[in-house]
Amino acid sequence: MNIYLRKDGRYEARVPNGKRADGRRMFKYVLARTKEQCIERVRAIHQQARLQGHCALTFAELYSEWLHSILHRVKESTAANYTMKAEKHILPALGDKVVSNVTAEHIYDFIASKQKEGFSPRYIADIVILIKSVFKYAVRTYQIYDPVAGIVLPKKRPPAIQLLDEVEQKSLQQYIGGNQNRSTLGTALSMTTGIRIGELCALQWRDIDLEKRILTVTKTIQRIQCPSASGRTKVVITDPKSISSRRQIPIPDCMIGFLQRFQGGSEEYVLTGTERPIEPRAMQYRFQTILKNARLPSVHFHALRHIFATNCIKLGFDVKALSELLGHSSVEITLNRYVHSSFDQKREYMKRVQMTF
Repeated sequence: MNIYLRKDGRYEARVPNGKRADGRRMFKYVLARTKEQCIERVRAIHQQARLQGHCALTFAELYSEWLHSILHRVKESTAANYTMKAEKHILPALGDKVVSNVTAEHIYDFIASKQKEGFSPRYIADIVILIKSVFKYAVRTYQIYDPVAGIVLPKKRPPAIQLLDEVEQKSLQQYIGGNQNRSTLGTALSMTTGIRIGELCALQWRDIDLEKRILTVTKTIQRIQCPSASGRTKVVITDPKSISSRRQIPIPDCMIGFLQRFQGGSEEYVLTGTERPIEPRAMQYRFQTILKNARLPSVHFHALRHIFATNCIKLGFDVKALSELLGHSSVEITLNRYVHSSFDQKREYMKRVQMTF
């Protein structure tokens, strides 16, 4: 519940009150001379709204009903992710509560408990967004009051990405040049194309046209939770992360000879040379071995994607073209998440500032 002290000394609260035709939210404003009066008036509005509709299901029953209603339009990996978050976090806290009795306070208490458990704001926000989706279904189906509509999510902090500096990148390139195998081939492909690890592991030789020098991304590999067996997982090959992730990437000249050395049959996977793929977890282990042998600091495989994006900007790539190469839905994602400028680069930029005093 968000309550503000106005300049005139009164307290003000904003209560969600439906949506406009264009989808934007509408709000009802509540004013009171004290904070306690403001809270009571907001609660009265919430209680009146709850009486408009009623759902006697428990949240666990509602979640099951909602999940069944969306299974036909989401990927298996997405459904598995929802199930993991629900079973691990949401249902233990809200599962036995009657849906119409759930309040905003319950959700804020849930958020606070997850913060105490040490989960990141980004992960907590993902869980709450799932709760919101379930309640949106309940609003449409049972015409109940939505207790999550006005919830303010924890602010997301961008994760700190540890990268290799320019000297370390050159050392990695030299190590790969002297140790050409399928593991270093995968590392080199990611460094020169920005391909995601799941997409890399799913690459088959039919996806690489060496004559036209085009790499086509049509699928990805990931390990997901098995819905029927608690604690068990399985590897699935599925569509890429999004529509924009299905893309063609021109292969740079420096990779042609490397790829030709290991080229196999169209159904063989690039990183294994067989018709059975390697999973991302195993490729990550191999990458750590490469870093250790090259006497380089440990970084996540995903850092190679960041390195590719940053280097492309230094080389003068158009941001829109880079965004499409990375398979992003917008240039903002590319700039905000994947482009990192070094302090030395900032120092060079600042040298361009010339004034006379």
